[in-house]
Formats: sequence, C-alpha cells, structure tokens
Amino acid sequence: MSRRKAWNADPEPLLRVEEGFRLDQVDPDATPGFPGRKIDGLEALAAGAPRLSAMQERLHAASTAGDHRRILLVLQAMDTAGKGGIVSHVVSAVDPNGVHYAGFGAPTDEERAHDFLWRVERQLPSAGKLGVFDRSHYEDVLIQRVRAMAPPEEIERRYGAIVDFEDRLVAEGTTIVKVMLHISKDEQRERLGDRLDRPDKHWKFNPADIDERLLWDDYQQAYQTVFDRTSTERAPWYVIPANRKWYARLAVQQLLLGVLEDMDLSWPPADFDVAEQRRRLAES
Repeated sequence: MSRRKAWNADPEPLLRVEEGFRLDQVDPDATPGFPGRKIDGLEALAAGAPRLSAMQERLHAASTAGDHRRILLVLQAMDTAGKGGIVSHVVSAVDPNGVHYAGFGAPTDEERAHDFLWRVERQLPSAGKLGVFDRSHYEDVLIQRVRAMAPPEEIERRYGAIVDFEDRLVAEGTTIVKVMLHISKDEQRERLGDRLDRPDKHWKFNPADIDERLLWDDYQQAYQTVFDRTSTERAPWYVIPANRKWYARLAVQQLLLGVLEDMDLSWPPADFDVAEQRRRLAES
C-alpha cells in the first residue's frame, strides 16, 4: 500500500501542536489523516518499514562524509500508552548500528548532583544516528511538577532551559521529533487490567502506576503546560491519539519518514578512484 493510498492527508500538520492547542479536545480514539481500518494500518506500517530503514541508512552514510545531521525522537506518555511498542514496531526496522536508545527513569544520585539536563546531554545521538528517548528531560517538568519534587520557581526555570537546550540542538544539526502518545483514562484501566490478568505480563505491572493514575487530571494539566511553554517552531510537539496502538505506530513512522524525506539525503560520493579499485580487485 502506498503512502498516498494509505493516508488521505499528511498527518504532520494534523498532529502538530499549534497555538491554542487543547489536549482535552483530542480524541484518543481518532486516527487523523488515516481513513482505513486496523488491517490497512498494519499493511501500511509493514510497507513503510523498509523505506524507513533505507532512508536512515542514507543518513548514517552521509555522516561518514561530514554531514552533522541527526534525528532525536522524544517519546512521552502516561503509563501503558505504548512507548515500548513504538520502539519495537517502528524503530526496530532500522539497523541497530544507526540507533541510539536511552530510557530515562528516576535520576541516580550522581545525576541528582548535576543540573537536570546533564544526564540528557550524555545520551544525545551522534551525527547520522536516530536517537530515541523513552521518557526524557520532560520528566523534570511533568512528574516533578505533579509530585512537587522541585520548587515551583525551579520548574518555571526549566521550561526556558528546555527551549534554549532544544534550540541549540537544532542549530547544531539535530531534528527533534517530540511525541506525546495520548490515551484515555478508560483505555489505561483496560491495559493495566490486562497486565494483572496475564501472568506473562505481571513483570510489566508496577503498583506505582496506579498511584500515578490517581493523579491523572494533574498530569493532563502538566502536559498542557508543557505544550504551551515548549512547543516551538524549531521543535514542535506532536500529540498522537494512541488508543489504537496500530495508528500510533503508523503515525510515528510517518513523522520519521517525513523528516528523512525533507533532509533530501543522497549517497556520499566515493573518495577513491572506483575504476582503479575495480581493476585492483580483478587482479587480486
């Protein structure tokens, strides 16, 4: 299935957070720009996988000739929203050598001794890489705001620090794709219940997830503030309805494909005489 047949509209502008955006007006069951059914979405995802792999290989190859560009995919969401599924069903299509993955949990004692961006700086992708942040520096203005783990004035400072940080990354050649996977509270209840019902998923269940769920409204407001303060022209946020896992995966894939296409990548030219090396090979 071609992209033209799969999508009836480019998902990028439909999902991008613009001025006046309201998270509470996003339908988590929606599939913006994609009119098909689940089977159509799965077919489109499979068709896009080799394209994503091939285009990322070009990005990696370009870096060997001095191209400094790289991509950073930031994944944020409430628990069970499907961040892991994005990694295993979308990013997995790419050669692992071209991916830098970082998952951010609670900061260590060493990390707490530094500014909140210190540990993030250490995990930034190098030239030619697709970096993936499973949670990110945004935890420091989400959970720390909701749980009052930092003073209000420090949380306020961090919004500006994040914008400055991301502006610098973009200026240095990083394309940032910030994604919030948006599920409903009812959908999260079902997914948490599924983890409790199935022994093979007990390892994925954390009782703390219910503690965080009790603060659902506070988190929704914290996300709204994040969008208001840190969705910029250079590093916009994308909110993807994620009650349908297949759509969320397909939408992230299309965002990445769009970024790679916009880079207009080409294979780096040989820095040797091809004919001469072909002759040498024949004689060897």
